[in-house]
Amino acid sequence: MKTIQQTGPDSKLNIEMEATLSTATEKRMRLPGLRDMLDPVQANAAKARESWHLLGIMSEFYEASERLAQVRPAISMFGSARIKPGTPYYEKGETIARMLSEAGFAVISGGGPGMMEAFNKGAFTGPNPSVGLNIHIATEQIPNDYQDISLWFRHFFPRKVAFMKYTSGYIVLPGGFGTLDELFEALTLIQTGQSRRLPIILVGEEFWRGMLDWIRQQLEAGGLISPGDVELMQVLDDPQAVVDAIFDFHEQEGFTLTAKDTQLISL
Repeated sequence: MKTIQQTGPDSKLNIEMEATLSTATEKRMRLPGLRDMLDPVQANAAKARESWHLLGIMSEFYEASERLAQVRPAISMFGSARIKPGTPYYEKGETIARMLSEAGFAVISGGGPGMMEAFNKGAFTGPNPSVGLNIHIATEQIPNDYQDISLWFRHFFPRKVAFMKYTSGYIVLPGGFGTLDELFEALTLIQTGQSRRLPIILVGEEFWRGMLDWIRQQLEAGGLISPGDVELMQVLDDPQAVVDAIFDFHEQEGFTLTAKDTQLISL
């Protein structure tokens, strides 16, 4: 490596920078490739497995696009698989989904039991499609019986994209880590401008109150999110109010995608 001769107070700093760059260059030169770590047969087998893995992910994107591109307008609904039929949240989720279907929306859920079943069941009784995005997981998700369109995924990533790409809004009822993951995925995409602004409605004021207080007191007050970011969500408990909020939002924004919207959702 060429050395720059320099004297003065900055010379020590320059020497240290040169040493750091030299070390980084040496480390890059020493990084082993796949064939260095495995014999050629093992290396080729590993590359083949990864290629098939990538092709599997691509095929899931393709199938979702083929099956869902015309299912619009649609609303993605999230909630726990552990909430049982006959409970208040199950019945409320079923009612909201049925009202959305009667109002002209397809309903997209995770296709499994619990709240997912409630959403699909409600939409299934209406005139518009009930969509289930099922996932193969270790616990072997059992699909519910109320799906007009049923897709299966092995990978969470393309499934998440399907939830976000083909929707005109999000309705989130109580749930665990998976539900929270889907909620914050939607919030992050909208907050960062990677998705068009869409309504995010939380159902169950008592359930969500603590989380929203924490977001205001810790994230917003601490400057970790921008003022007003928490207003990306609204809390509603009445089913008719939920449906009205979807229409009120799109009365201002419209259901038709602009060129910018199309670019944002082309994930």
